Amino acid sequence: MKSYKETAIAGFVLVVVLAFAAIWFMPAGLRAAPPLVGETLDGRTLTLEQLRGKPVLVTFWATTCPGCVEEIPHLIDLYRELHPKGLEIIGVAMAYDPPEQVRAMVQQRQIPYPVVLDRTERIAREFDNVQLTPTSVLISPEGHIVQYRLGLLDMSKLRNTITEML
Repeated sequence: MKSYKETAIAGFVLVVVLAFAAIWFMPAGLRAAPPLVGETLDGRTLTLEQLRGKPVLVTFWATTCPGCVEEIPHLIDLYRELHPKGLEIIGVAMAYDPPEQVRAMVQQRQIPYPVVLDRTERIAREFDNVQLTPTSVLISPEGHIVQYRLGLLDMSKLRNTITEML
């Protein structure tokens, strides 16, 4: 039979674990997005705060990621279609991607949305320690995470979700 002290400690540990689980697994629409502050390829500072009031798709990618490269034309189409109505897309280049390689791909693929270099991995850490690409995070105009997706996006479903926010 457990002592009172052992039971109390076990109860405390359970409460702490459940509290962390509640925060970690909080439904996406209730969780505030991290601040995201980064430097774009053209040297501007970009923040999510500047984009408040608009839906924002943050997409973590790498030039060596086949899925990321496959997704780029679809993201470009989505941006061209919905940016005039208010959608913003921010590409976040992973820290291990050489900046000149990122710059070359952005020019080669004519990516129209801003791309931020995550040189210190700070942005990836703030977004639940992103390590695999592509990873995309859709943020509501109010600044809440609506969708968090590892892997290729379902563009039709994403387009519908964004259109409802515009």
